[in-house]
Amino acid sequence: MTTLITADFVIAHDGRGHTELRGGAVLVDGACILWVGRADDAPAGPEVDERIALGRSILMPGLIDLDALADVDHLVLDAWSDGAAQRRLDWSADYFARRHEVLSAEERSTMRRFALTQLALHGITTFMPIASEVHSAWAETHDDLLDVVRIAGELGLRTFLGPSYRSGVHVTLDDGAATIAWDEEAGRHAFSEAVRFLDTVEALGDPLVTGILAPCRIETVRAELLEATARVSAERDVLVRAHALQDLSERELLAEAYGTTPLGLLERVGLLNERLVLAHGVYLDVHPEVHGEDRGDLAKLAAAGVSIIHCPLTNQRYAFLLEKLSQYLDAGVNVALGTDSFPPDLIRGIDAGVHLAKAQHADLGRGLLAEYLDAATSGGARALHRPDLGRIAAGATADLSAFALDDVRTGAVDDPLRTLVLAGSARDARFSMVAGRVVLRDGTIPGVDLDRLRADGQRIFDRLKAAYSERDHLAATGEPLFPPVIPPFAESH
Repeated sequence: MTTLITADFVIAHDGRGHTELRGGAVLVDGACILWVGRADDAPAGPEVDERIALGRSILMPGLIDLDALADVDHLVLDAWSDGAAQRRLDWSADYFARRHEVLSAEERSTMRRFALTQLALHGITTFMPIASEVHSAWAETHDDLLDVVRIAGELGLRTFLGPSYRSGVHVTLDDGAATIAWDEEAGRHAFSEAVRFLDTVEALGDPLVTGILAPCRIETVRAELLEATARVSAERDVLVRAHALQDLSERELLAEAYGTTPLGLLERVGLLNERLVLAHGVYLDVHPEVHGEDRGDLAKLAAAGVSIIHCPLTNQRYAFLLEKLSQYLDAGVNVALGTDSFPPDLIRGIDAGVHLAKAQHADLGRGLLAEYLDAATSGGARALHRPDLGRIAAGATADLSAFALDDVRTGAVDDPLRTLVLAGSARDARFSMVAGRVVLRDGTIPGVDLDRLRADGQRIFDRLKAAYSERDHLAATGEPLFPPVIPPFAESH
């Protein structure tokens, strides 16, 4: 089937980089882009089966989110704590001993459907889900991720995924001290589930599903499991997505346990190579809270071919900032983007990153908007080793996203990318396509009851929020875990 898509603005690729094409058209044949050019020059006649006119929209490569929403409450509840309560949402030591599943299997599936539908509604076409185990008895399972595959398949999204695994979990002791509680056997079992999932994905043979290995935060994964991860990754040529270089406590814990830095540990266990995708990658030697100078970390990442998943909106909300995107790019490090929170809005993430870059450089000319667009598209494709993704060009895979610019609240359109980032958000997603299949049309997903989904999402959120009071050590003190922004209204007496 051939489909001709037209839009006032198309972000095409000329083989060297993204280019802006006004009054553009894209001809899709099956799962592949057959032709890109001006709409006036587009093929005409009966050989085009469907025509989709997007009008005053910007059509770009499908957005790639490599740290994508997988639950309902991530960041919504835990990005507001004061210094005294920074760790209050960790498990308590008591809960570690009696941990259990907060949600039923059906509720977990509902939560995933809510999350994945949000990705589609925000114009994301390819995703790698974040680990979502805080509400679990321990870690994600083979069947949990098989359910993600099923839901993603129904929606038509492309996914790279595997169950997360860990040997330990951050807990807060009765005296308020932070530590890691370990369960070695649970860690080994979780890793075996992850390897079994690779076998399942291979047997499925679905071109939209790629298995990866996804160790959780590296300070919670024993070195022997990280070594096993590196071995399986090499044997099967699969990607590894790990959360690392994420906070200063991670550096302290690994220095105490192994006498090295997070980067040193990754190198020691055999993970520092082109198959590694690091979520965050913030606390390198260039960071002012580490050394504040380049001592070779960026060069080591670039030489190894490691990709970084930069999550600018989450970084700002949690107050840990990449130092700086330009340094990573200048050093030759490939950078992809992730949302890592609700809402999964990469457009707002790009906007946050652009303004952070201006502030860090004290220079309006260093907004790096083009670089952030590249990270959300081509950078993600490079991290995934998929040169057919992340670009609109003949021969590329037909993964596309379009955002409307026709709302009066958007204002006048000058440069379409600047207009989208300054005045819009991913809620302006109008259309998306994955491998030639339309996922989002006129801002809606065919066959999805969004009213019911909203109600389901609220119900699951309320369950998850209530569970924090069981897990958190401060709950017993009566201190409110989630105080409101302003005091609630009270009747006068």
